[in-house]
Amino acid sequence: MDYFPIFLRLAGEPVLVVGGGEVAARKIDLLLRTGAKVTVVAPELLASLADKARIGEIEYIAGEFRPELLDGKRVAIAATDKHAINAWVAHQAERRNIPVNVVDDRELSRFIVPAIVDRSPVVVAVASSGDAPVLTRRLREKLESFLPSRLGALAKLAGSLRTAVKGRIENAGARRRFWENFFDGEIASDVLAGRADAESADTRARFDEALQRAGGEPIAPGEVVLVGAGPGDPGLLTIRALRALQNADVVLYDRLVSEEIVDLARRDAERLYVGKAAGSAHVSQEQINSLLVRLAKQGKRVCRLKGGDPFIFGRGGEELEALAAEGIRFEVVPGITAAAGCAAYAGIPLTHRDHAQALTFVTGHCKGETDKVDWELLARPGQTSVFYMGLGHLENIAAKLQEHGVPADRAAAVIEEGTRAQQRVVTGTLADLADKVREAAIQSPALLIVGEVTRLHDTLRWFNAAAAQRPSLIGAWSLAGNTEGRLSA
Repeated sequence: MDYFPIFLRLAGEPVLVVGGGEVAARKIDLLLRTGAKVTVVAPELLASLADKARIGEIEYIAGEFRPELLDGKRVAIAATDKHAINAWVAHQAERRNIPVNVVDDRELSRFIVPAIVDRSPVVVAVASSGDAPVLTRRLREKLESFLPSRLGALAKLAGSLRTAVKGRIENAGARRRFWENFFDGEIASDVLAGRADAESADTRARFDEALQRAGGEPIAPGEVVLVGAGPGDPGLLTIRALRALQNADVVLYDRLVSEEIVDLARRDAERLYVGKAAGSAHVSQEQINSLLVRLAKQGKRVCRLKGGDPFIFGRGGEELEALAAEGIRFEVVPGITAAAGCAAYAGIPLTHRDHAQALTFVTGHCKGETDKVDWELLARPGQTSVFYMGLGHLENIAAKLQEHGVPADRAAAVIEEGTRAQQRVVTGTLADLADKVREAAIQSPALLIVGEVTRLHDTLRWFNAAAAQRPSLIGAWSLAGNTEGRLSA
């Protein structure tokens, strides 16, 4: 982060604004909404600012900026149309350790003013470190349409009742769950939709009834949500998976889950790495099973993140069997499996009317597993075979296929870091792919695809590092929801 996001309480605090034009007026309007005591120094004022000075909303000092005007101020804003004056204000503010913002000049500024969505007491601020102000305004517009207009009223209701909830529900985890259920429940929905007045006696009575019920309940038992995190690109995460991440008390994740996805978890959630890597010490599957059981029995909500889909070579079934044996509640959120995601980002259709009418997923990771493969099935023409975690056995796989009748010129490809900005694709044939992979120094995680469909990579390739940045932006333009109804993740 180039800037540390922070909200300042300026109610009753002295603030100096240097400049009396339209730019200064916009900043002053924001400051006045915080309750700040604004002093404006400028040779002359915009008519709207002159009106504010006349009725006492702001203090006006006619003339040029003088350094002593900064004395005792909490914040300063330089908003003149003269660079030299703005720089002088910034210099004098720095000498006094007073945070200063110079409008449209981040180099002179100690802080920047973000684009703001005001649902007081809920305030959302969006900034781009000064690089793309038009983009931040666009994001603010989307957030304005997405966030319910009565969100502030709901927040005030919750704030007024925090003490009562804390007195009734002592356990912090149980309190958090009560509030989550409240914000997803009927009372909040009615307030947001305007069907209920947040300040009415009826709304308070409904809340008290819900609180009485919750206060008499034992601490809710824990649960585990087994979540497929997809092949790496955070944009491929499902909405249900995101909700599970943000509701979890503890997140267990493996080596194939990207940091960007783990970072989507709630800030106070505990994060436990339980990844396994070939040839190095790791947490055993039995240890992972025991950990899931233990955390759930402690009443925790656990999100078990697995790369790709948890039911396709993810050993998700084994973990759920351990939970079922202990009577622990669980659910499964499927994810985009590596074969589908990586192939799509490599421009390789796994099936194609002219090249492949069948598709087989094979694991090539564990010792001895390649000896259990039905090679005769994989050798049949007109199909695509995808080998998960088969990089270390690439030469053996190519040899076995040829041994069972697959021609040496059968097309194949290896995809490294599929769907991520670092993605690389190496194409070739069974005869030369292993040499090409060694020459390119391909590393795990990598996926092997064998089939004539891989020849389409050069024609259909579309993804690259630049394209990797696009999904987030597209997602930003796609924010949608019921702006007056239930609040949802």
